[in-house]
Amino acid sequence: MAWIALFAAGLFEVGWAVGLKYTDGFTRPWPTLATVASMVISLGLLGVALKSLPLGTAYAVWTGIGTLGTVVLGILLFGESAEALRLACIGLILAGIVGLKLITP
Repeated sequence: MAWIALFAAGLFEVGWAVGLKYTDGFTRPWPTLATVASMVISLGLLGVALKSLPLGTAYAVWTGIGTLGTVVLGILLFGESAEALRLACIGLILAGIVGLKLITP
């Protein structure tokens, strides 16, 4: 259950990271509200996961999921670079997340 909460927390982290782009410096009310809600949910779920997962592992996985999702959505929504070296580096982050999951019960 902790891993599911952690994965969901990572997805909500993606939500608030991308949401920041749409808030226009927190001047747009609805995107701002959605972004803040995603922040609260993400941190709440991270807290749930930390009840049974090691801090370092959970934090690394949480930020890794956030990084991966944000990069992918940055490419898809905002036309950010998808050059091979950038994608290879993102692949290394993914490998780290998988490795941490495999060695942590």
